[in-house]
Amino acid sequence: MTRKVKDYDISGKVDLKKLVDQMEASGGFQAKNIGRAAELVEEMVEDGSSVNFLSFPACIVSTGTRGLLRDLVKENIFDAVVTTCGTLDHDVARYFADYHHGSFEADDRELHQEKTHRLGNIFIPQSSYGEVVEENVQPLLEEINKEKDEIAPYELVWELGKRMDESTVCYWAWKNKIPVFVPGITDGAVGTQVWMFRQDHDFTVDVWKDEDMISEIVFDAERTSGLVVGGGISKHHLIWWNQFIGGLDRAVYVTTAAEWDGSLSGARPEEAISWGKVQEEGATVEVNGDATIALPLILSRVI
Repeated sequence: MTRKVKDYDISGKVDLKKLVDQMEASGGFQAKNIGRAAELVEEMVEDGSSVNFLSFPACIVSTGTRGLLRDLVKENIFDAVVTTCGTLDHDVARYFADYHHGSFEADDRELHQEKTHRLGNIFIPQSSYGEVVEENVQPLLEEINKEKDEIAPYELVWELGKRMDESTVCYWAWKNKIPVFVPGITDGAVGTQVWMFRQDHDFTVDVWKDEDMISEIVFDAERTSGLVVGGGISKHHLIWWNQFIGGLDRAVYVTTAAEWDGSLSGARPEEAISWGKVQEEGATVEVNGDATIALPLILSRVI
């Protein structure tokens, strides 16, 4: 039997959770998908037998969405995180310096002359990014190297986190011992600082230790679920490992990428089924939209 489409009623005071409930009931387009995504994420959290993965790209860490990601780690909502090196860059940089509101329409030549980077409509002074990362990561690596000469990327995240504070994602990853896997650890400012540091130090970041850890998590899981934000290497690494146990039981995708060009970033959960990365009978939904809008709504039931 088909469901009846219901109209929104936002008269009076409507809290965020009730609004998202109405979005699912509205039957319309991406609003319905956001409502369904919120339901699935809530199911992930309430299922004590599910190992829950979160993946996301670094760009949203440059925005206030970083606070949501931090709270997901702080509250142990997810058991493991997969992301890119830029997440470490922005988390470290914003701990020591500030980013600013900008504009998509800014003159990038002028910004370059003013020594300001533009990330979408976020302005990042060079002094708040490359310079601050270089000035602060090298001393942190010196401290770490006094204790260890070989380290996994997830352990590097923890070591950085315990030397920062509660405002950072890395701190809560360390505090709660939640592994943050960074398969592209060399592709960013922090990775470059490690490369520079090891020129004069006996210090190795062993990426295979990350693979050992994620394999243990996956193979020990009774079932798995994933909130997959964006695409790229973080998305693929999450679904890649889950194919070895028959695929994710639940998968929530949030993306702005198109499917028609064959990209991994735009590939729907249904395509992942053909690869065994999502189970044939798995519960899935894809939200097409900006994660900085969609995530606060989707996460309204669990934070």
